[in-house]
Amino acid sequence: MTQPMNDRFLRACRCQSVDVTPVWLMRQAGRYQPEYRKLRERHPMLELCTTPELAAEVTLLPLRRFELDAAILFSDLTVPFLAMDVPFTLKENVGPVIARPVRSDNDANALRLMDPEEDLPFVSASIRILRRELHVPLIGFAGAPFTLAAYLVEGGPSRDYSRVRALMYSRPDLWQRLLDILAENVTRYLRSQINAGAQAVQLFDSWVGALNPVAYRKTLLPAMRRIIAALKPLGTPIIYFGTGTASLLEAMAETGADVIGVDWRVSLDEAWQRIGTERAIQGNLDPAVMLASPDTVRSEAEDILKRAGGRAGHIFNLGHGILPDTPVENVQVLIDTVHEGSGSEG
Repeated sequence: MTQPMNDRFLRACRCQSVDVTPVWLMRQAGRYQPEYRKLRERHPMLELCTTPELAAEVTLLPLRRFELDAAILFSDLTVPFLAMDVPFTLKENVGPVIARPVRSDNDANALRLMDPEEDLPFVSASIRILRRELHVPLIGFAGAPFTLAAYLVEGGPSRDYSRVRALMYSRPDLWQRLLDILAENVTRYLRSQINAGAQAVQLFDSWVGALNPVAYRKTLLPAMRRIIAALKPLGTPIIYFGTGTASLLEAMAETGADVIGVDWRVSLDEAWQRIGTERAIQGNLDPAVMLASPDTVRSEAEDILKRAGGRAGHIFNLGHGILPDTPVENVQVLIDTVHEGSGSEG
């Protein structure tokens, strides 16, 4: 007998009533799981991302252990660089390192517009495998343009992202050219994932918190609106998440995203008021709480549920990715607390 689809995550994305608050975790397929660490001993990160059977296997690992309400495609923000002729390496415990950072007009002009089906066929193949296996919705994702630009311009991770901010102010023409290329590629990439079967998509803007609200609205908001407007007709919920974004929440809501993901630096009830309670919200337990005792995990999760107030449209998540040292047992405690403590929502 076929197991019915658990759709509470999709219902929450659309601010519809659910029986209990849905929960999934950013980086839920990752280093806190022994099964994942064993795979990483045999396969480099990019091999896991670019081999459909392996990407599907890693995506499924947490679903085999926990009653999560959504799966997220196992991949990396840098995968689109493979289709853009950007040489890079994923350095362990560092992140992406770009061989030739984008610093000039020629550098920007050398970036290719992608054809995801031709250039990255393994992504759609992974999604098709997963849709046959999953009984919860599958989330596709991409890095948002600012975060991708930050990696490209800085050449790798940075403390303050001063190079990319300086480029934005000193060369607005070059910045716009770079944004246009990235926005188009992100749109194509996410559209391809949706066409392959992704039932929701998330835009990760890991480093957008480096901007102030004025700069965000002037230099970035039009590109974000363009991406989301292009994807909206497909009918798939769009989540927009960034870190360090307490000052940007209102501007992020102006993008038109269906769900705004918030980090742990702002309380959930305040964030929801600021983005508008008619919009869904995702978040926002501090990932460090997951390193504490089970009782602490339980009480902190209950506090967030209390702040959500039983309103329809809350998707429980961490305020960033789950930390590698997180005890597996605490993940179970969190999921049980959310499911048992939220009850029926209006």
